[in-house]
Amino acid sequence: MQLYPLKFNPIYKDKLWGGQKIKSVLGKDFGNLANCGETWEVSGVNGNISIVSNGELAGKGLQELIKTFQGELVGQRVFEKFGNDFPLLIKFIDANDDLSIQVHPDDQLAKERHNSFGKTEMWYVLQADQGAKLITGFNQEINREKYIEHFENGQLSKILNQEEVSTGDVYFLPAGRVHTIGKGMMIAEIQQTSDITYRIYDFDRVDANGHKRELHVEEALDAIDYEFHDQYKTTYKEAINEKVPLVKCNYFETNKFSLDRELKRNYTDLDSFVILICVAGKGKILTNGIEEYDIQIGESLLVPANMKEITIMPDSNLNLLETYVP
Repeated sequence: MQLYPLKFNPIYKDKLWGGQKIKSVLGKDFGNLANCGETWEVSGVNGNISIVSNGELAGKGLQELIKTFQGELVGQRVFEKFGNDFPLLIKFIDANDDLSIQVHPDDQLAKERHNSFGKTEMWYVLQADQGAKLITGFNQEINREKYIEHFENGQLSKILNQEEVSTGDVYFLPAGRVHTIGKGMMIAEIQQTSDITYRIYDFDRVDANGHKRELHVEEALDAIDYEFHDQYKTTYKEAINEKVPLVKCNYFETNKFSLDRELKRNYTDLDSFVILICVAGKGKILTNGIEEYDIQIGESLLVPANMKEITIMPDSNLNLLETYVP
């Protein structure tokens, strides 16, 4: 069997804070769920392995494909480092209400406590209602003792950095950064393969059975990066029909493309798979000069590492995120 650009069945997640935008904005049918907070687009998380939805490999799981194709699929260097584990998790998130204030452990702490990878991530704001806000980091110099003091006095919000967001905003969140996605926004999230979250505060919410969600106040103390930064939002300059770098870290590199004409991408120097995430518009991905793969808002396409050249053809305006392991 030959590899080709792969689409996967979305994995829908019912969340207390979820809404309807995954259906109304992205056009995805999440079935009988009352609300949908997340759709996992490409996942190697145990218990949530993505299943191919297109072509002759349809029905096969991502982990099975890595075992079969190894470096041809993910890149030889990536396979040598991660084996059969897929290193990235791609999501769309609809926050109809505020998510919990939370933090993720880094690789070292996650390995010690959970035998897992840590969770460094980035957000691309795909849609935002007027006045939508998020929290990332602190708004002043802080240390562990000062943090605990504010938390115990019910004044945590006074030291957290809150920012109003607009469509197209980008935030990079290294493991250890306190954060939350605020209500009224939809984001595309690129992250390490990890599902470890320490909830610090959940606004005293209860589920349908009247139960509060578990908090991890003590666990979070060792995970938090208390360093203050004077800027948290990633700045970039929009450009048409060319690569716009957004984020580069040890775990992933992400670029943005805003296209109104055909563009060729050459991956000869890249030893990694590439994931294309459509955040606006629709178009086609052309491979081998003849094979076409449709992509539209809310869809992701995994380009195998052995496929070194593609052509992106927008139907009109097309906005894509391109991410891979550097």
